Amino acid sequence: MGSRSFKLRWIAVCLSMLLTIPAGGCWDNKDINHRSLPIVMGIAKRDGIYKVVLQVPEPTEGTTDLRVIEGKGTTINDIVDKISTNMESQIDLLHLKLILFEDEFAKEGLGDVIESFMRAHDISAKVMVAICDEPLESFFKNINTFHKNNGTVLLSFFEKNAGWNPQVAESSVWEVFRSMNSYTHDVSIPIIRSGTGTVIESRGSAIIGSGRMVGNLTPGETLIVNAFKGSSAQGKIEVMKNATVEIISSATVHRHTMKNGIPYLKSKIRLKVTLLETKGSPSQENIRHEVSKLLQSRYDSIIGKMKATRADILATGQYFRSNLTRDQLEHWREDYLPRLNCEVEFVTVIQNTGLLRDS
Repeated sequence: MGSRSFKLRWIAVCLSMLLTIPAGGCWDNKDINHRSLPIVMGIAKRDGIYKVVLQVPEPTEGTTDLRVIEGKGTTINDIVDKISTNMESQIDLLHLKLILFEDEFAKEGLGDVIESFMRAHDISAKVMVAICDEPLESFFKNINTFHKNNGTVLLSFFEKNAGWNPQVAESSVWEVFRSMNSYTHDVSIPIIRSGTGTVIESRGSAIIGSGRMVGNLTPGETLIVNAFKGSSAQGKIEVMKNATVEIISSATVHRHTMKNGIPYLKSKIRLKVTLLETKGSPSQENIRHEVSKLLQSRYDSIIGKMKATRADILATGQYFRSNLTRDQLEHWREDYLPRLNCEVEFVTVIQNTGLLRDS
């Protein structure tokens, strides 16, 4: 019994000692009430100096106010650290949802910033990116004035279950980083500015080549890019001012060949549409023809811009990876993209004609 009693006392002493040891790895965790969680970050670069604007939602009774914080410095991390030092709470960027780059900075090149984000892991690789074609100061001032009690209005513009539509491009930090390190896959980034009748105004999308803005697409061309890549394309199209149709769904099939060093790509995009409005008495066949003609024109414009900028935003080079060696793929943009032979067929199926009848 004495031995057993000694063992029990020894176990009790060990347990008490363990309870006095601080929990490793948790001592420096800050309570959620002592952290600021920005949802939008704006970045500009002027005369070699970065400017960062953070939009931080602050819940109040019944509403969500927006707090806009600004800082300048030689690096993004340095700016965020300085802001945290001067605040009553620590900045936590892991909850960031959107990064806005000023257009002049995007034209100069986003490579260094995107690479630092991927290395540091302070920001999720899934954060959406966009380009602002007006000074960040006026952009945030305008949207806060327009809708100052809704902290999610900017995010809703990009959410598929809210305000997003297929005329708006979709890109994340990871996708931009991938394009910078890929021989055959570039990206397009949405361009926005503060609106007048609406909070946000879409300006189409930017063509990003080697991490730099080298061109732009119209909203209508952006819809074709989304449809080509198999993304949702439920957008509205006005046809010759005689009819308006809405795309219900899209499906794309691609076939590729390589002949005498020239890449050939044939695509068929099948669109199911419903008729929203007509003027006069256009026939179904006329509407189908005009839809295909309009989309073909936009597609040809996209291909022309791709070849001119050497940026493969449709990722057509992906289809030829089995036809080319690694050394050849490395020169896809310079040697093969300009010679790419593209054919596309748009097959339009009108599902709901309303009062429209064939003439």
